[in-house]
Amino acid sequence: MIAQKPRSGESSCRGLGIGWGLRQAVRVLLLGCLLWASLGIGACQVQASRWGEEQQLLAQAWAYVDRAYVDPGFNGQNWWQVRQRFLSRPLKDRQETYRAIEEMLATLGDPYTRFLDREHYLSLQTSTAGELSGVGLQIAIDGQGAVRVIAPMEGTPAERAGIQPQDEILAVDQVPVAGLSLDEVAERMRGPSGTTVSLRLRRQERIWEVELVRQSILINPVRTGFFKLPQGEVAYIRLSQFNGNAAAQVRQAIQAAEARGVRGYILDLRNNPGGLLQAAIEIARFWIPKGDIVRVTDRYGIQDGIPATGEVLTAAPLVVLVNQGSASASEVLAGALQDSGRAQLVGTRTFGKGLIQSLLELADGSGLAVTTAKYLTPNGHDIHRQGIQPDVEVAAGPVPLTAESLGGPEDGQLQRALEVLGATLSVAQGIPAAANT
Repeated sequence: MIAQKPRSGESSCRGLGIGWGLRQAVRVLLLGCLLWASLGIGACQVQASRWGEEQQLLAQAWAYVDRAYVDPGFNGQNWWQVRQRFLSRPLKDRQETYRAIEEMLATLGDPYTRFLDREHYLSLQTSTAGELSGVGLQIAIDGQGAVRVIAPMEGTPAERAGIQPQDEILAVDQVPVAGLSLDEVAERMRGPSGTTVSLRLRRQERIWEVELVRQSILINPVRTGFFKLPQGEVAYIRLSQFNGNAAAQVRQAIQAAEARGVRGYILDLRNNPGGLLQAAIEIARFWIPKGDIVRVTDRYGIQDGIPATGEVLTAAPLVVLVNQGSASASEVLAGALQDSGRAQLVGTRTFGKGLIQSLLELADGSGLAVTTAKYLTPNGHDIHRQGIQPDVEVAAGPVPLTAESLGGPEDGQLQRALEVLGATLSVAQGIPAAANT
């Protein structure tokens, strides 16, 4: 969406250029639609002659929010008065400035708009490439302020421990997470490979502790398989995350399946917590010939659609599997395929994460994640906190889904998806419905 970061120390207070050029969408990160963005504003050193470095840094943070935050009402407060209140503080050192910025952002009541110290800012860059050391959990803060699991990553300590979507994290290493930012919780779970971390979790009425051994996590996001139906062979593509390799690997999977002459596809997005928005857009373009992939709405309600390019890889029928662990970029892809009529969705309602946070670098190398927009499906459906309802609802079985069980014979949602795909193929081939029973 915006391809450059602002230059640190740039002494310009010009507008942010909110007309982003959304068709140039770039790097959207984990935990849901986070843009690596430039908004065309620098350090904004107004009154620099009488402000010290600490006040200048806080003013830069304020200016980013002032010009870019998705809610022009700033949570029902006078944002200029907020600026004056915090700038009147005697900021003696950098840590005091960081705390003031955090307090200032907290007045917005938005857990996704947050301050990132240099370490956290750099760690987000690392996670963009899908490389980190931790336990393999994607997390979010719900409407009640609870820290919840979006989904465990496949093949990670969290998945092996049986942690499930919607589990609530109460404490990390005996430290309650109440009052901590999302990044602070995530940072406490990260650490060198081989070290341990304990989590206290709640699932409905059950509260328990689990100790996990951290490991280096480098995600291979795609795996494939094939199923024989009466109507012919179909391909199964499991996509676990939208990292930097996802689009290329899905392209390869489709091309290999087309070379085999498959008649249809199952795309499995269950427990896929999201990742790079650009990857979701590119993958959608493999399937959708025309129309918008996603619509992005800014603070003024102005919408910009990101279109298909007409360069599809296959026209074969498609069914998409989703569940409550399908979030963010997964919802962009699923919503585009559903709204365009290109695919039927099977499973359960998705997570409901429809906000976009832009990453903005401050003058000292720290940064902000600021909610700058929300995305809608092509038909204008706002999925935030609502999710996407599948066309065919199929509850998960009693056994939690794991990397091993997904796509297996006991995967009831997959079996239903194969039935739906088979019925679609029967209609396309003119085969009587009884042939699919």
